[in-house]
Amino acid sequence: MSTTVFKSLVDTTFDSVEGYRKAADKADNPQLQQALANRCQQREQTLQQMNAELERQGDELVTEGTLMGEAHQMWQSITSAFESNDEAAAERVEEGEDYLRGKFEAALQSDQLEASERAIVQQAYDDICRGEQFGDSIERQFD
Repeated sequence: MSTTVFKSLVDTTFDSVEGYRKAADKADNPQLQQALANRCQQREQTLQQMNAELERQGDELVTEGTLMGEAHQMWQSITSAFESNDEAAAERVEEGEDYLRGKFEAALQSDQLEASERAIVQQAYDDICRGEQFGDSIERQFD
């Protein structure tokens, strides 16, 4: 069975995939739509790697959002921002990615991950860092 920390990271990663998907659907700017869709695909790959570790451990895969978690609330605010404008949405994506990076950093600094989980989280962290850079980039572009 996976650790609670790892499972929480997988849940948050799933929420971010959904957030990117909804954001891409709602974005007005075609360039932004494509960029968000690309990030969504990359984040889906990260989620698949994390789910593969859950499966290896005999745990249930994460196939739906947390509905109650902080990450879900964060990504809900991101996608609802697209109803107002691309600038606000870019800021929310950037905030969501900052949140995600902080959560992954805290997990990596803790001693609460099994060795196999730590390896997967370290790989996923690289994608999360690219996501944060993407968030910073679109915030600058649409600010």
